[in-house]
Amino acid sequence: MKETFRVHPDFKSIAPEIQTAINSFETAGEFLVEEGRNQIKKIAIEGTYYTFKKFKTPNAFQRWVYQYFRKSKAKRSYEYAIRLIESGIKTPFPVAYQECFDGGLRESFYISRYVDYDLDFRVLNHNPNYPRRKEILAQFAAFTFELHEKEINFLDHSPGNTLILNKEDNTYDFYLIDLNRMRFEKMSLEKRMKNFRRLWLSKTMINIMAPVYAKLYGATSEKIHELMTAYSRAFQKKGNAKKLRRRKRKRNG
Repeated sequence: MKETFRVHPDFKSIAPEIQTAINSFETAGEFLVEEGRNQIKKIAIEGTYYTFKKFKTPNAFQRWVYQYFRKSKAKRSYEYAIRLIESGIKTPFPVAYQECFDGGLRESFYISRYVDYDLDFRVLNHNPNYPRRKEILAQFAAFTFELHEKEINFLDHSPGNTLILNKEDNTYDFYLIDLNRMRFEKMSLEKRMKNFRRLWLSKTMINIMAPVYAKLYGATSEKIHELMTAYSRAFQKKGNAKKLRRRKRKRNG
């Protein structure tokens, strides 16, 4: 078994405690996400909370790919987080990552500072009456414009992957999480609008966000609204069709 462990220079003093927490992951801390592809825990070290993400064990082919041809999700998350912060984009501060190889990648962890947030973007999808929803959506549109201007294409720009913090002056900070799918590239208007598609935006949400983005970009609200709507509806139609097929398979199962 070969292990790769990298810790950010600011956290070298607690490197042994981080590795101890990784080794005792099953019993340490408390689960934030227990079911699904990945497991996430909140673990305290020397009075400070950290988020430990254990990625799903890859299949045999993926293990080989991750060892020889592609960076692991843990390593990409760490490196992309550093790049985001250097670009002035907020994400929980990257602390460390660990990879375990044995005939390919067997296990990997990404560790970051825990962020005590107020809500994630999903709340805005599901609660049209959420306080100051319009203001949050407008500021989020400006935040996404900033991402695009800095040539950051966050491929998993979806409702569960933005944490939102309410500041005292009723402005909001947006923290990106689940970072392992990202490209750093110049973005055309079409690519920018396509980047909104996974957010499952309603007509009302688009009506709020499109004029904000249009003003910052220098396009008409009508053009931005048209493209944002087209990409969003195409994605939603495809997603709903998949859900329907899954339900049919279960009924016929």
